[in-house]
Amino acid sequence: MIGAIAHPTHHVPAGEDFLLLSPTEQAYAYRNVDRMFVTRAIRRGTSVLPLQRGEEISPQYQADGKTHGVDAYFGRANVAGLLVIKDEKIVLERYALGLEENVRWSSMSMIKSLTSTLIGAALQQGAIGSLEDAVSKYIPALRGCAYDAVTIRHLITMSSGVRWNEDYTDRNSDVNRYSKSLGDKVPGGVLALMRSLKTEHRPGSHFNYNSGDTYLLGSLLSAATGKTLADYMSETIWSPLGMEFDAFYTLESEGGQEIGGSRAGIALRDFGRFGVFLLRGGVIDGAPVLPSNWIESAAHPAFVLDPETNRYGARGYGYSWWIDPDGSMVALGFAGQALYVNRKAGVVIVTLSCQPQPPYAASYRVDLKAEQHLFKDAVLAEGG
Repeated sequence: MIGAIAHPTHHVPAGEDFLLLSPTEQAYAYRNVDRMFVTRAIRRGTSVLPLQRGEEISPQYQADGKTHGVDAYFGRANVAGLLVIKDEKIVLERYALGLEENVRWSSMSMIKSLTSTLIGAALQQGAIGSLEDAVSKYIPALRGCAYDAVTIRHLITMSSGVRWNEDYTDRNSDVNRYSKSLGDKVPGGVLALMRSLKTEHRPGSHFNYNSGDTYLLGSLLSAATGKTLADYMSETIWSPLGMEFDAFYTLESEGGQEIGGSRAGIALRDFGRFGVFLLRGGVIDGAPVLPSNWIESAAHPAFVLDPETNRYGARGYGYSWWIDPDGSMVALGFAGQALYVNRKAGVVIVTLSCQPQPPYAASYRVDLKAEQHLFKDAVLAEGG
């Protein structure tokens, strides 16, 4: 009996291990998310928003008794891609660890902030009536469970009050059960998980970071607009703004719902263009995509946080945006992904990384939180 023909294949880590990868696997997995999960394209349009190139900056900072520049920062902070935009001009763009200009790197949870921005667009268009609307109004399957009393505002500010464990190192945590469902491509698996959760706090009273909340936010957008989340992002922002490359959302199963809160694939410069969109006040070709007060509200802390209690050192959390100690809005993702938008200074910084995770992080001696802020401050000082 003749066996299978030995054609070349690519090995990828198991999807359920995505949050538990070793340093040798991270860079490959993060730039090959579409090999690990099913996806749906966010299509670009026919034109590209040009980003002019300015004079390159050379930020330097002090750490561990030494002066470090960009090259040292890449090594010390395990950076794969770095983009700095000042006044809509690229002043720094670097790649490493196999990342290329056209490669879509995993957004991790940065996509939460991009997905939440679509809530503003849906309000502007009238597809959503109010942030005070019950989630179950748009997703009837949530009636009769812990999410029945939860509003859109609660979801977008991570205050659903539903018990959720976001411990990436615990294979039995809610976030890893969510991850396993995605890896196994179970139709309806994530929604079933969300329906099974119990209430822990009164909705709106307590901040608890919950990736499942943003899954429901994406599902709600699809229900309210009658479009897939990928198509809505394409029609509302990606195509009209002029993104350079197609992006993608990962899906919960073949042909299923997009994962609004993690693992999208986006190229470095297009993350930067999203930042420019916010610098421009959410306006494209003179037309407001978002309500007039949306960005200001999104950047206002719905919850004040102790910077010591979160991985980035944020001082607050708004509409799915973390608030930097300097007041800027930041989209953050697992293992060091960040989209920093400083509207006052006209600066956007995109950082794509492979920061080591437990248990491997225990042997890593760089203070990654401090390093990121030291470099950010050096960029701001260099940019004048």
